[in-house]
Amino acid sequence: MRSLNQLLVPVFGVALVLSTSIAQAQEGSIIRDAEYRILERQHGDRWATEDKDIDVKLAEFREKNGGNPPNILYILLDDIGFGEVGMPDLDVVRGYSTPNITDFADQGMSMMRMYTEPSCTPTRVAMLTGRHPVRTGFDEAKAVPEGEGLADREVTLAEVLSENGYATAHIGKWHMGDIEQSYAINQGFDYAEHPIHQQAQLALMNSTALNEGHVDGVDLRLRSTDLMLDDTFRIDPYAMVYGTVGEKGGAIREVHMEPGQKFSQDDYVAMGQRYKQSTLDQLEKLAKGDKPFFLQYWPLFPISFTRTDIEQAQTLNGGPVAEAIVKVDGYIGEILTRIEELGIADNTIIVIMGDNGPFMEFVDKSGQSDRIYRGGKTEHLEGGVRVNAFVRWPGMIEEGTRVKDITHVSDLFSTFARLGDGEASIPRDRIIDGVDQTALWLLGETHGRRDYVFVYEGFVLRSLVKQQYKMHLPPPGGNPILAAMYDLYKNPREDRPQDSIRIGVGFGANFSLMAQRHLAMKELYPDMPPGHGPLYGGIENLRPETKELVDNILFAQGLTGKSD
Repeated sequence: MRSLNQLLVPVFGVALVLSTSIAQAQEGSIIRDAEYRILERQHGDRWATEDKDIDVKLAEFREKNGGNPPNILYILLDDIGFGEVGMPDLDVVRGYSTPNITDFADQGMSMMRMYTEPSCTPTRVAMLTGRHPVRTGFDEAKAVPEGEGLADREVTLAEVLSENGYATAHIGKWHMGDIEQSYAINQGFDYAEHPIHQQAQLALMNSTALNEGHVDGVDLRLRSTDLMLDDTFRIDPYAMVYGTVGEKGGAIREVHMEPGQKFSQDDYVAMGQRYKQSTLDQLEKLAKGDKPFFLQYWPLFPISFTRTDIEQAQTLNGGPVAEAIVKVDGYIGEILTRIEELGIADNTIIVIMGDNGPFMEFVDKSGQSDRIYRGGKTEHLEGGVRVNAFVRWPGMIEEGTRVKDITHVSDLFSTFARLGDGEASIPRDRIIDGVDQTALWLLGETHGRRDYVFVYEGFVLRSLVKQQYKMHLPPPGGNPILAAMYDLYKNPREDRPQDSIRIGVGFGANFSLMAQRHLAMKELYPDMPPGHGPLYGGIENLRPETKELVDNILFAQGLTGKSD
């Protein structure tokens, strides 16, 4: 690797200067990974010509829109893989329908090869920072309190757009950490309502789900404590912080939880309904303002595992996640209707998509399955990282189109930054993986600007996608000849490794070089650690049981010198 690194130095440069402000990071060009540079060398002149025409279209839009760039609404559905929403031909397979999302898809563009990260936090980090989450050190779905989160040195899309005149708001799931610097109001949002943690706490550890046996070992009522010496060696979900509300520049506070309260499925459903209503309220407020807005709605549903709260199934499927998918489709229908009523549909870009594949450990009960692609949440297989993604911008994006160009969730960062006049605010001191896909949206299929994806599981690079081919990397120290390779059009389920020899003859060496270039660039621009800080810092009204939980965690961390 060192010789390869030395070869790359004159081409890509060596400096990595970390910056905590956008303004300090704007000298020079955006730093791109090697694969993008290879494509840029071949297509840069054509892209530059396309961009001039696109700039004219965007200027014409702004002139009609009172000089403003478009509003942006980003709806991200949890654990929804490809084929689970917006594809009516699969209704007979799913046993449920999503008519509102299906109608929305018909009104805009379906990005048929949208790749995400294998789990929820990494996908969210990639979208907000335009960077592979491994680069930020925040690469996994955090389920318990530990004093870690998205670092304040990362520059988020909300910060980029806010600096360029946008009002910003986040409603719903956040899952970016449990430290002050990682809260949404400290990552560029003017207003935010979100839980600190995620559905492992909210949907799997609520009192209803515990009674149904979805999680073992948490509820002390269901086991003897006679030989339990360490009563901190369990997760007490009720002591963790639940929903919070805050505004930029202020503290956040926990809401709708009283001391000693046991969070139930009813509380979870009510929380989800509040977030839907808050999204409607924010639309009303933002539409009346004099700024363009960036609003994120990341609903808690469709994650739901309990059955006792289902009075009567509304779907043929009957699984709790399937039932919740239909319910959240109704929520989205209400939001889309409100946008029409407010008269802002034509100047609002809306993206609706999933964050990763289904949680396969629960498919027997949830009503989900891996369907077209094999695998699910946490896996590098297509079923883990391929999702439905739809974008609508009336008059700018052609209705009813389906594009096969490869897109990665990090591309939304760069694309929205450009469309929001914020491209100059993208940092220049770190690698940006997100590719500007404005040309794909406005010009259509064959105008995408990536033909590759690097797929990580945690900190481990597990597979490479290039055009229609995919290579599963061998384990560290393994012989590259043993790497499995697939033609995703001929074998979309990645289950016939005998194809590897036939494909490897033509592409094996180039796949290997692709990985080496990527890892060499990481030596030039190293991955950074996550942010650390006091657990639940900045929350002004911690309950007594939460303070006790924090004390226990800080004591244990202090024994190893890791307490902040």
